[in-house]
Amino acid sequence: MSKFHQPPAIYVNEVNIKVSNLARSIQFYEEIIGLKVLSQTETTANLTADGKTTLVSLTQIENALPKSRTAGLYHFAILLPSRKNLAVFLRHLIQSGYPFGAGDHLVSEALYLNDPDGNGIEVYSDRPASKWAWKDDLVIMSTEQIDAKGILAESQSPWNGLPAGTIMGHIHLHVSNLQEAEDFYTKGLGFDVVSYYPQAVFMASEKYHHHIAINTWAGIGAPPTPENGVGLNWYEVVYPNENARKETDERLQSLGYEVEEESDYFVTSDPSGNNIRLTVH
Repeated sequence: MSKFHQPPAIYVNEVNIKVSNLARSIQFYEEIIGLKVLSQTETTANLTADGKTTLVSLTQIENALPKSRTAGLYHFAILLPSRKNLAVFLRHLIQSGYPFGAGDHLVSEALYLNDPDGNGIEVYSDRPASKWAWKDDLVIMSTEQIDAKGILAESQSPWNGLPAGTIMGHIHLHVSNLQEAEDFYTKGLGFDVVSYYPQAVFMASEKYHHHIAINTWAGIGAPPTPENGVGLNWYEVVYPNENARKETDERLQSLGYEVEEESDYFVTSDPSGNNIRLTVH
């Protein structure tokens, strides 16, 4: 487990995605991404890498509207344990013929693809944190061409799906107002800004390169994803203990955001309508 995805860090865990056709999505997430079904109903499925915990969950919606230029999911990012695992995944993608993109972000090496509904997915591995460069408390990131040959040379192991140590690394969201969203995630949820990019802000806990990113690339003032629109349904932010979550609840309410208490999690929404479950490690 990455040290950035356990206490005392605040991090992203399960992501729930709205899809138009559950069977088609399950096939994609099993055959292309390499997750396994942990449990399933007629309209939902919990997907796992380790056979125990849900990493991604799917909810089929009726009369689904296709993806459009709204606030909501840009991509969720699945973090592999090592560059060797990325090699195996990259070779699998090449052999599958499924379209994908790639980028070397200096702190990490990443592959990008979309599910059948156009939901963005990143699969990546981190470079050692000791090699990340920081300047004035901001981490230096870029988007360069990946060294595909170098990655592939790391491993010749066969593809058997995602390895057990796979976790949710981060989430990247479209928002309608960048400053308003930044205030929510920093002053409300408790993340720190770690990098700026044109029309984007990257935020993290415990000096990770980012747990949450936000952008206005879908347009300033972009409306929320419709209730029956494919895309993000909700995602989970995990706090190290109950006190930390309680303090977050109080901060959010003092800023004017609603927080509702469910059986084992709190529910809130960012200013762009992205739904968030606040849980405890």
